[in-house]
Amino acid sequence: MISSSLHRGSFRRLSTRILHRCVHVEKRIEELGLTLPAAPAPKANYNIISHASGNMMYVSGHLPVRADGSMMTGRIGPGSGGESLEHGYEAARHAGLNIVSTLKEQLGDLDRVKQVVKVFGIVQSTNEFKEQHKVMDGCSDLIMEVFEKPVGYHARSAIGTSTLPLDISVEVEAIVELKD
Repeated sequence: MISSSLHRGSFRRLSTRILHRCVHVEKRIEELGLTLPAAPAPKANYNIISHASGNMMYVSGHLPVRADGSMMTGRIGPGSGGESLEHGYEAARHAGLNIVSTLKEQLGDLDRVKQVVKVFGIVQSTNEFKEQHKVMDGCSDLIMEVFEKPVGYHARSAIGTSTLPLDISVEVEAIVELKD
């Protein structure tokens, strides 16, 4: 009798949580025709996310991994033998999609995101390339499509570097505020 009533109480709590789960962001992803890739695992000795002071989540740098598992590599800088701006934009978009996948895996419900606070992107580029901000629009545009205003509207930094691990074209990290 006791275990039966405990079981019913647990079921009630679980079913209440399921009923209160929102799926607005997941529905928008479906409407946009996007498919979330499997959430990536760290490529070295670090945690993919870190929670700090309450409801802030720090998301480690994410790579531009395509749905088939291949990575977008190479320096951006079409005028000096590098990849095109469009290649960089697509790479940043894939990195952003991987961030969304990590958030989904960690939170279970993307509607728990209160605010995408900041995105920081590093672009592997030639010395002559000066449009890293346009490359990072790939990630920012994706985040705005998925989370919309005001949730997806974020601060951002974009820098260029001569090399990145695994020869990836971009690496992107994020800071996200969660709902209580």
